[in-house]
Amino acid sequence: MSSVSLPFYQKHHRHYDRGYRDTMLSSTMQEYRQEEKRSTASHSHRVRSKYSDEMLETSSESPQMKRAKQNYYSEGHEHISGITGRRDERIKHSKTNLFAGESYFAEKDAIEEHGVEKTSMHKSRKVATRESAERISLNKHIYETQEFHKRLREDSLLRLPEFIIKPRSHTVWEKQNVKLHCTVSGWPEPRVTWYKNNVTINVYTHPGKYVINSKFGVHSLEINNCDFDDTAQYRASAMNVKGELSAFASIVVKRFKGDLGDFSFHPRGFAPPSYDFFPGDPHMKFEVHIVEKFDVSFGQEGDTMSLGCTVVVHPNLKRFQPEIQWWRDGVQLQASQWLQMHWSGETATLTFTHLNKEDEGLYIMRVLTKSGYEQHCAYVFVRDTDAEVAGAPGAPLDVYCLDANKDYVIVSWKQPAVDGGSSILGYFVDRCEVGTSHWVQCNDTPVKFARFPVTGLVEGRSYIFRVRAVNHVGISRPSRISEPVAALDPSDRARLKGIPLAPWTGQIIVTEEEPAEGVVPGQPTELTVTEATKNYVVLSWKPPGQRGHEGIMYYIEKCVAGTENWQRVNPEIPVKSPRFALFDLAEGKSYRFRVRSANSAGIGEPSEATEFTEVTDKLDIPKPPHHVVPSRNTDTSMVVTWEESKDAKELVGYYIEASISGSGKWEPCNNKPVKGNRFICHGLQTGQLYKFQVRAVNAAGLSQFSPESEALEVKAALAPPAPPYAITVLESVHDSMVLGWKQPKFQGGSDITGYFVDYLEVVDGIPGKWKEAHIKAVSDRAYRIHDLKENMVYQFQVRAANVAGVGLPSLPSDKFKCEEWTIAVPGPPHDIMYTEVRQNSLVLLWKAPVYSGRSEVTGYYADIREVDADDEMWRSVNEKETSKRYIKVQGLKEGVTYVFRVRAVNRAGVGKPSDLTEPVTAETLPGTKEMSVNVDDDGVISLNFECGDMPEGSNFIWSKNYEELIDSPRLTMETKGGKTKAIFNDPGKDDLGIYSCVVTGTDGVSSSYAIDEAELLRLLELSHEHKFPVVPLKSELAVELLEKGKVRFWLEAERLSPNGQCKFVFNDKEIKNDEKYKIKVDQKTGLVEMTMEKLEDIDEGTYTVQLQDGKASNQSSLVLIGDVFKNLKKEAEFQRGEWLRKQGPHLVEYLGWEVNNDCSVLLKCKVANIKKETSIIWYKDDREIMFDEKHDFKDGVCTLLVQQFSKKDAGVYEIVLKDDRGRDSSVLRLLEKAFDDVISEVCRAAAQTATDLKVQSTEHGIRIYSFISYYLDDLKIIWYHNDTKLASTERMKSGVTGEQLWLQINEPTEKDKGKYTLELFDGKTGHKKSVELSGSVFDEAFAEFQRLKQAAIAERNRARVIGGLPDVVTIQEGKSLNLTCNVWGEPPPTVSWLKNDRELLGDAHLILKFESGKFASFTITDVRTTDSGKYCILVKNKYGTETGDFTVSVFIPEDEEPQAEQEVKKK
Repeated sequence: MSSVSLPFYQKHHRHYDRGYRDTMLSSTMQEYRQEEKRSTASHSHRVRSKYSDEMLETSSESPQMKRAKQNYYSEGHEHISGITGRRDERIKHSKTNLFAGESYFAEKDAIEEHGVEKTSMHKSRKVATRESAERISLNKHIYETQEFHKRLREDSLLRLPEFIIKPRSHTVWEKQNVKLHCTVSGWPEPRVTWYKNNVTINVYTHPGKYVINSKFGVHSLEINNCDFDDTAQYRASAMNVKGELSAFASIVVKRFKGDLGDFSFHPRGFAPPSYDFFPGDPHMKFEVHIVEKFDVSFGQEGDTMSLGCTVVVHPNLKRFQPEIQWWRDGVQLQASQWLQMHWSGETATLTFTHLNKEDEGLYIMRVLTKSGYEQHCAYVFVRDTDAEVAGAPGAPLDVYCLDANKDYVIVSWKQPAVDGGSSILGYFVDRCEVGTSHWVQCNDTPVKFARFPVTGLVEGRSYIFRVRAVNHVGISRPSRISEPVAALDPSDRARLKGIPLAPWTGQIIVTEEEPAEGVVPGQPTELTVTEATKNYVVLSWKPPGQRGHEGIMYYIEKCVAGTENWQRVNPEIPVKSPRFALFDLAEGKSYRFRVRSANSAGIGEPSEATEFTEVTDKLDIPKPPHHVVPSRNTDTSMVVTWEESKDAKELVGYYIEASISGSGKWEPCNNKPVKGNRFICHGLQTGQLYKFQVRAVNAAGLSQFSPESEALEVKAALAPPAPPYAITVLESVHDSMVLGWKQPKFQGGSDITGYFVDYLEVVDGIPGKWKEAHIKAVSDRAYRIHDLKENMVYQFQVRAANVAGVGLPSLPSDKFKCEEWTIAVPGPPHDIMYTEVRQNSLVLLWKAPVYSGRSEVTGYYADIREVDADDEMWRSVNEKETSKRYIKVQGLKEGVTYVFRVRAVNRAGVGKPSDLTEPVTAETLPGTKEMSVNVDDDGVISLNFECGDMPEGSNFIWSKNYEELIDSPRLTMETKGGKTKAIFNDPGKDDLGIYSCVVTGTDGVSSSYAIDEAELLRLLELSHEHKFPVVPLKSELAVELLEKGKVRFWLEAERLSPNGQCKFVFNDKEIKNDEKYKIKVDQKTGLVEMTMEKLEDIDEGTYTVQLQDGKASNQSSLVLIGDVFKNLKKEAEFQRGEWLRKQGPHLVEYLGWEVNNDCSVLLKCKVANIKKETSIIWYKDDREIMFDEKHDFKDGVCTLLVQQFSKKDAGVYEIVLKDDRGRDSSVLRLLEKAFDDVISEVCRAAAQTATDLKVQSTEHGIRIYSFISYYLDDLKIIWYHNDTKLASTERMKSGVTGEQLWLQINEPTEKDKGKYTLELFDGKTGHKKSVELSGSVFDEAFAEFQRLKQAAIAERNRARVIGGLPDVVTIQEGKSLNLTCNVWGEPPPTVSWLKNDRELLGDAHLILKFESGKFASFTITDVRTTDSGKYCILVKNKYGTETGDFTVSVFIPEDEEPQAEQEVKKK
């Protein structure tokens, strides 16, 4: 084997890859056989080659077979089974056959080696080497087979999984495929599961991404199209009933340098090279700045959330990236199925794939470099998801396992903060075996204690657990599953501590030692009660020292206090673990316990008994905390402190709840218990008063709530401002420099009172000490520093101050050289600000550059681009330069974030742009209010602005053209609460401009109002109207006609005071209130009216109403002259006539018609003012229509019903109402077009009543028909066959029979199949009904037609007696009787005669004849009394039979009766 080179991963295994070895050996043997054919070798050599080939075939099998193969070594060819038959005989037989085979081959080897020695001198060295390789291979195979059968005994039939070949780690490029292989043995055959970073790989979740194969003990995982996220640790877990074993491999996916630069990947996302290996200056320091930090976050269970920060490291070396660490509540986090970490080189992100309450806590992102570390932290809150049942509690959290043993584990959890409105009754614990999805509930009744011992586990298997809470309403959602735990003895874990454990379930190996018979185990020791509640008691002990080599089990015994009666708790099933949980103990009683060890040799002596233990909760629910004190923090958070619960044991933490004062509704501030006595409650509403309460938590339960705290308003606490930033040089001369900076993003809750500037000198790159540039604070964000050294390099820092103190200094500025600026163009503008931000606009403000260049600044350009756009995307807001230092930017896109800059212009050109503004999003904040202008009743003009939620200490700042107004003589400012107004003292052209107002201490609450010349003129006119008012009118003077033809003149003012006066004037003469004119004024509604009974010719003219209300007045006129007056008078007279008509019976709605569903026509009208004496008469064509019944005036409707309306009903209809009060009538002309309309509607109604087409078979063919409720000739009927109009023919006929519309198809054929449509045309539209005459419908109809046709033929041609026979024949004796009847039938029937149901035969006395096939005669020549009886003629042919019955009665005359009697007596 020296010529065969094995890979390193195969050298580690005793059973290395046979396939690899056999390939090399087969090649060697093939060359050997070819050489042997060319040589003159002996026959013995060929025999040996034959046996070698057989050995090669068997050696390719797995060294540990599930079933033993047939043993070809024995001469008898005995077959050995690995798992069937009696095991003792099987093992014994296998050993016998094995050694018999070895003896046989030992003799063969001796003979063949002797032959080889004789001929070896004739062979080359190469051939001898090959023969040696063959012998070594054969001997090794025999040795391995022998070792295998040595292990084939009863206790080894079930084998732990074993990795023959483990998966190898790989490093691949992106978009390549990679495949992991492993070979596993064991019995029963192990089940292999693949994991990625401890998460089970599901091929169905990512179709096409993963391919998993298992065949012949070889298992593989193929990953297609690898990407960067496939970099992970992969695990193959093999499991059977004996245990579990895992093997690991890592896959690293690399990117090309062109894609990622010099970045070097590390599996955990950190840069592997340490900064200690940096080849540069060992004293170099790395500066870390964390920007775009994540803030306090709120999520809900089940959500996906990401936390991220942008990290800037200087100097930035791609090959030496910082190490990023994530911490939660002081514990470093690692990537898992719940957490994903990513570091892109600039951005660090932590992603929660499925939020749970366990994820709540304080998160720290820490950036480690050689120079130290920088960190940022913020809290993440996770609230409960909506319960499946409203009112059910929240899910428990932090489920983990304690004290795991072979068949026992204690599950612990934390109670939820939300109980759903009713107390939690307890908890259910569920378990699931790893690798399955079947959950089993561990307890039948809920347990209140937050720990529960789970028993009945299967040794060697791994489990996960979850917990559910239950209250009176329902059961909560399950908690997050626990980490897997293996049911394994702790001592076995200790023995396995040197073996690499699998991160997910652990490598579990259960071994069996050789039994030592006859050793009874000793006493267990150190028996203690580790936990006692009212539901269970947990015992713990140590195994006995005297235990032998055999595994031991335990029996537990209990004894009730006051007795000496020991009772075995588990008599049937012994315990394997040195832990046991006892249930079903009597609450309140005391017990002692002891334990006995047992094995196959017997049961040992009991251990020492424990002290008496009372079955009750040893752990009490903690007492409530007290002295809860809130304090201000930010405008959305508060700091809550409290004094901890006294004498609390095993305290888990605290839950805090908050409530808006007066609401009575409490909400949890945290969903995960917090330790300590201080907590920051976030997510509060600014300006609201909040109260807080706290309760403690331990495993026994939740305490009562603490007393409520005092209510405190949520607002930001005063604090020093944050550092200013963006320091830049605005001007530089030989001995001074002007600096500019941006105000802090956080001002500490109060206005900034000033700034302090420091500077230092930088000599040869080494900074000096900081010096104060001034003592008194400066209010502007620009300052000139004097007495600097020319050509010296300086750095600067700025600190902001407010009433709370001086804040931290800013970051040191860039290095600036103090030298004279000589450029011609102006310097950059500074202090760029934006205000009045709306969804599509904002106002940009700036200050003039300190350095104006060689000429004065003449204007400015404002530039804009989206925040993420490239520098090439800058565009100018204004096409022409503006001389103002403000500009309104229009046309923004809502929701888009922008940045701005400004450039100054002079004669020399455009200067350097200013620093960029902070990014601003185009959106209108909720509650934004705009400035408005108002003119009061006295004509005073004012601008008004309101801030809904104005913070305490904030002020209104008014500006004109964006320059602050201070003691302006033209305006008077008034402020009250959150409202302010600017009153114009004497409005004029000097007041033209843009007025704006800004609220300090807010997020840019501001608004403006522009007053130009047109707006000023409008306001002045409105002011004049208010100073010199008029009575406003809702409507001018108008006229209308009332009932009885009365005339009403009216006018409506918007308002009239009680002192308002009114005058009516007609043709310059005032009208007084008299019999003709009725004047009425209603001051409340402002309604002024005048009524006249009727119009006369003298009333033509002009009417005017004059109003006077205080100093306000108004008037309105109405001219009624000429045609206007005549038409009004005519209409008044008509209305009066109508009123007179309605005094008696009259028509409210005139005569009309409608068609009912039954196609009848109903003439109807609506009448009113009817009484019993009122008569109604109907006329048609001036002829009265008579009725039998009196009209019924139900619902005031009078009707005339015309059934089966047709052309004869055309005419003129009239109805007349009359009684002693008057008469009224209405005429309806149903002629020509009106009649046609009625007929068309009747046809339409009739067509709509048509039933669906049906198919009927007749003796002549197939009939298609439909019924309608009423048919009239005006209803056109059209039949279609397959959309082709049918014409009436002899074979295809259509018609109407009563209300049936039919189409008759005589002698139908295959061509008649298809769709038949009946169209009913009412004169306007067609109404169609269709039926499909094909398929089974046609076949059935055609078959029925054939049957009916044959039946008709049979009916026509059947034999029948047409007539001629009487019913009764009475005849005198001695007479001759002759009867003849007509007979029909085709073919001609046969005729027979019957008497009393017996057939008659003709003779001389009875003559029967049938002539011409039509005439049958019956003759009795000499009638006798014996001829009396019932006779029948029977005619018959192939189509049928018919009979004709008659009765013959023979009588004797009276004079002959005695003689006849005597003759009879003689006889």
